[in-house]
Amino acid sequence: MSKIILGIICGLAFGIIDVLVMIPLKYENNRTRIEAMTAAFLERFMIGFLIPNVNLGIHPALTGLLLGTGLSLPSAIITRAYAPIIGIGMVGSVIVGFIVKAVL
Repeated sequence: MSKIILGIICGLAFGIIDVLVMIPLKYENNRTRIEAMTAAFLERFMIGFLIPNVNLGIHPALTGLLLGTGLSLPSAIITRAYAPIIGIGMVGSVIVGFIVKAVL
């Protein structure tokens, strides 16, 4: 399987899972809900897409940890929801890293 295809699959899966986790959360209004879910999906999609396509010369799970943490930090700082955003970013990206190691 090519790295691009694997990245798209991992990105879609990670993005969809993150949006599903957000469904029970309360929002100010429907527009805020759509914006938050769209931003979360795009962020997680890009993390999942990048992990198979970035070669740092280390285990893909460590690459995932670095990318997941680094790319989740701006959203966490803006929303001040550090633990859930960084936590899901770290755990999900490490899982994607192990998937990449198993598939490629």
